[in-house]
Amino acid sequence: MSVPGCINDVHNIKNFLTKNYRIDEMLVLTDDQKDSSCIPTRKNILAAFRWLRNGVRAGDSLILHYSGHGGSVEDKDGDEEDGMDETLIPVDYQSAGHIVDDDIHDVLVRGLPKGVRLTAIMDCCHSESMLDLPYIYTVNGDLQVMETNKNEGIVTLVGAGTRFLLDGNAKRAIGSATQGLKLLMKGDKGGNSAAKEKTIKTRSTEADVIQFSGCRDSQTSADAQIGGQATGAMSYALITSLKENKTQDYTHLLQSMRQILDGKYTQIPMMSAGRKLVLEHPFAI
Repeated sequence: MSVPGCINDVHNIKNFLTKNYRIDEMLVLTDDQKDSSCIPTRKNILAAFRWLRNGVRAGDSLILHYSGHGGSVEDKDGDEEDGMDETLIPVDYQSAGHIVDDDIHDVLVRGLPKGVRLTAIMDCCHSESMLDLPYIYTVNGDLQVMETNKNEGIVTLVGAGTRFLLDGNAKRAIGSATQGLKLLMKGDKGGNSAAKEKTIKTRSTEADVIQFSGCRDSQTSADAQIGGQATGAMSYALITSLKENKTQDYTHLLQSMRQILDGKYTQIPMMSAGRKLVLEHPFAI
C-alpha cells in the first residue's frame, strides 16, 4: 500500500534540519531515486544505519528520520511486554523480509559511546519501541517503565489532570480518569515485567539515544493532507512545534505535538530513551 506523504516528509524534515541546524553529512533513501543504492531496500536501510554510526566519537550528534510503513511480528526472544516485535517494512519486504526492532537496536544503537547523541524520528505505524529503548515517556512528560496495566492506569490519571490544565476539557479529562481507574482495578495483569527487566538490562545505553515516534506500539500512524500536501501527521507536528520554539524542553515539545494532533488523529506521539533523561533540558540535536 502506498503512503504518499512519506517522500514529502523526507524533504520537509531535510529542509527544516538544514535551515535550523548544522548538518555535516546526509544520506537520503527514497523509492523515487535512480541510484539503486539509495532505494530503501532492507539491505540499503541497514547499510545506512551502519553509515550513520561509523566512526562516531564523543561529541558527535546523529539524526535519523524514517517515514514509511511499520509493522509487528511475533516476538521470539522474550523482550517484548506485548509479545510482539515492531518492524520497519522496506520496499523489498516480500523477498527480503521486515527489519525487526532487535536488529535495528543491534545495528544502530548498541555500543554507541558515551557522549554521542542519536535523535531518531520514526513516523510509522507501531513505532513506540522501534529502537527497543527501555524508558518510555508519555505525552504528559512523566517517565514510566510500563510493567503492568496498573502502571498504565497511573499514567492515564496523571495525563487526565494535565489535559484539563492544558485545554480545560473537563468531560474528556473525567473520561480519561475513569479509564485510568479501570486499569488500576485490574491490578498487575496484562504486562510482562520480566520482558521489561530484560529490556532495561540489555538495551540501556551510555550514549544519549532519544526516539520520537508517531504512535504507540498498538496504534497506526496517520498520513494527512495539510496545506494541500500529503504528509505524515507526526512529522508535521514535530516540525510545527519546533518552528514555534526550538529551545523548548522535552516535556513541552511532546505536549505540543500532542496538542497539534489532538482532535484530528487518534495516534499519541511518544518518546523513548536509552537512559533516563532530564526532561527539563531543552531539546537538542
